[in-house]
Amino acid sequence: MNANVFKLSALFVATSSLFCAPLFADEAKDKDIETISILGDKPSNYLAIEAESASKLGISIKDTPQSVRVVTRALMDDFSLDDVNQVLETTPGVSVEKIETDRTYYKARGFDITNFQVDGLGLPQERGSLQGTLDTAIYERVEVVMGANGMMTGAGNPSATVNFIRKRPTEDTKANVSFSVGSWANLRAEADVSGRLSESVAARAVVVKQKRDSYLDRYSVERDVFYGITEFNITDDTTFTTSVTYQQNNPKSPLWGALALFDSKGNPTDYDVSTSTAADWAYWNNTSRQAFAELDHYLGGDWSIKARYAHTQTEQDSNLFYVYGTPNAETGLGLTGYASDYALNDRLNLFDVYTQGSFDLFGQNHLIAAGASLADMAYRDRSLYDFTTGNGFPAMPDLNTWDGTVPMPTLKDGLTGSDVHSNQRSEYVSARFSLSDELKLLTGLRHTNWETKGISYDVDKGREVSDTTGHLGAVYTITDKVNVYGSYSETFAPQSEQDINGQALDPISGETIEFGVKTELFDDKLMINASVFDTEQSNIAVVDVANSTPDKTVHLAAPGIQSSGYELEVSGELGFGISANLGYTYTDIDVADTINAGNKAAELVKNYTPKQVFKVAAKYDATAIEGLTLGMNLRWQDDISRVQNESLGIVTTQKAYALLNLMASYQLAENLDVTFNVNNVLDKKYINSLYWAQGYYGAPRNYALTLNWTL
Repeated sequence: MNANVFKLSALFVATSSLFCAPLFADEAKDKDIETISILGDKPSNYLAIEAESASKLGISIKDTPQSVRVVTRALMDDFSLDDVNQVLETTPGVSVEKIETDRTYYKARGFDITNFQVDGLGLPQERGSLQGTLDTAIYERVEVVMGANGMMTGAGNPSATVNFIRKRPTEDTKANVSFSVGSWANLRAEADVSGRLSESVAARAVVVKQKRDSYLDRYSVERDVFYGITEFNITDDTTFTTSVTYQQNNPKSPLWGALALFDSKGNPTDYDVSTSTAADWAYWNNTSRQAFAELDHYLGGDWSIKARYAHTQTEQDSNLFYVYGTPNAETGLGLTGYASDYALNDRLNLFDVYTQGSFDLFGQNHLIAAGASLADMAYRDRSLYDFTTGNGFPAMPDLNTWDGTVPMPTLKDGLTGSDVHSNQRSEYVSARFSLSDELKLLTGLRHTNWETKGISYDVDKGREVSDTTGHLGAVYTITDKVNVYGSYSETFAPQSEQDINGQALDPISGETIEFGVKTELFDDKLMINASVFDTEQSNIAVVDVANSTPDKTVHLAAPGIQSSGYELEVSGELGFGISANLGYTYTDIDVADTINAGNKAAELVKNYTPKQVFKVAAKYDATAIEGLTLGMNLRWQDDISRVQNESLGIVTTQKAYALLNLMASYQLAENLDVTFNVNNVLDKKYINSLYWAQGYYGAPRNYALTLNWTL
């Protein structure tokens, strides 16, 4: 579809709806605005009914013309998915690239995920990595919308959007306290208390304290989490909500970088799974603070208006140790280390306001949401090294016998870093038109202006770009239980690289075309979603070799990665006491045009992205033994590889493997249960990721026992 034709047609539809809305609004006051919901009071199912990540229209997942994955609170509790990495490893279609102990990237359909939301509120960022570990105790569920989602997120990649839905206060008084013990001295305590303080005030608080060692030599982590949220019913029509979140992760001897993957003869290295390159004095402290305020006002009929403000502050303080080079095949020598003192201060102020509602026209009811957002972002960081004492770049012993002892450097040299400030302004509109009882059209536009000023490690990051991205989708109801859909979505990502004339290149553009079918079975307790997709990213900056000089590197725009494939997801109750979340993803990445244009890095993406991934999390409520639940969480992926040295033919390969986790839970009393988890039951040895030219091994077989009390 021609992008300009799409934008003009969608703009006409969306703009017309804005003018029509006040004229045809339904003034019936007995209707409730649709809200997000999960089956069950204390969810025990793996099926979510509705999601806000794709449109802000409150429509069901079955009526959304995109693939939407949801990991519910029940699934997180059953398999002790205590951090975001574990949740996304369980999410069909998402790859978790654990490159270091405390820095992780996420991918979907061959592209980095850079679009993140909290309660549907987009958190703009250019870097897709998560530094530190994000605890999941404060979340009710995690939604993932697959493909481009520029209408809701502004700038980003056509990969996926991850939306963290936080816990909210409950009407009834509820409490949950759990204690966990596990392998490598893993100790965790968690408390969650919620209820109404008065007729007009409800509140909830979550507290987590965790301390654990690791299968990795010398590595340990202390984690503290606090989350508090209060809802004030100012009037029958107006609710004001405030919340604060505090998370601190203090790891000792974390990985910065990882292990060499081949030796001097080009053969794969084979370290013990516990081998680490971290010095015994290294640390990487991460502290995150978030404050939210939300005003929700019911206007009448089906209409409401919502204004939200968010402030986030992230601080990092670290002394890190990196090891690089190629070890000698016989002696293990030949590696070199270097140390850095790294500090970061990253902040975000975000304001978003939108209205949503419905109107009647031509005998049909239509939905609409429109709003605007403003994001003010800034970050400062700096890196210090030791170029003078001789301890800054030590020769390394054989890692097989190294105990982490290395002289402490004096990290005062080479003061360089970043001081970058960005602003993002967006206006958006989303609407669903009922063309008939069976056919629904979902359309939307978002205009985004992104301005950045500042210097990052001697590179000018200054640029100002704007773009309009859109979404067009259709859903046709074949029967009450079966919908078919098709959609086209866009996104863009700013880039600061300059061409031969000194002009910044146009933004990277991305688009996703998807067709699928969604079916509900067993009294709507089970959903099946099968889809095919084609995703493409273009206008990627590559080095203009012909016009670059040793003193100045210039760039040109090139075709990007094209990714196509198909996905299958089954979630909910299968019957006979079985609940499951099952997903299969096949991804075929075509980089021929990109490589021909000079961007050979794209071939790395094709090689380290598994073509096939199968995931299933399932539990069985045993009928023979009352109170007993058994579960399995399995992840299988195809083989991946990375070309380390093309001229010498050195390739690192991770063969296809499966990870099996098992769970058993027993109800000891009405309010007391115990859960036993065994992870990596088969004790598989595998490399976590080939996203970088280094890597480290995943955790061997490990255990956890959790005692849970619920009021």
